[in-house]
Amino acid sequence: MPMFVDTSLPGQCIFCRLVAGEIPAATVYEDALTIAFMDIGQVNPGHVLVATKRHAATLLDVTPEEAGAVMQTAQRVARAVQAVFDPPGLTLLQANGREGDQTVFHFHMHVVPRHEGDGIALSWPRKEPLASVLQGYAAQLRGALESSAPAPLQ
Repeated sequence: MPMFVDTSLPGQCIFCRLVAGEIPAATVYEDALTIAFMDIGQVNPGHVLVATKRHAATLLDVTPEEAGAVMQTAQRVARAVQAVFDPPGLTLLQANGREGDQTVFHFHMHVVPRHEGDGIALSWPRKEPLASVLQGYAAQLRGALESSAPAPLQ
């Protein structure tokens, strides 16, 4: 992912400033929880960012309602991108944390129209652990999910 350097002063989030109307944006869509706007670093024509309006740094900081709203807006925007630009593919990308390649620390998702040879590479070295190792990972995650599960409805 190309590295964007956010030059905002400490404590000032560039996306929060955009939401507040302090800096210009080519807004595509807006509702109570989300805003969609053109990425200034267009990979391909139609590259849109969908962000929460409320500041939340990562996926772990948004509410379930905000997470759902971002995905619904991303789907709506993707349909518009498909209708207008007719790309043969679409990639949705959401990064968290510096090591996850997040460059703006305000929760957002990229909606990127894709074309053959567009220069985007989403590949990684495959590691194929034994089935028993995968079962162990799954058991650990199930345990974490069970311990954080809401009480069942009566």
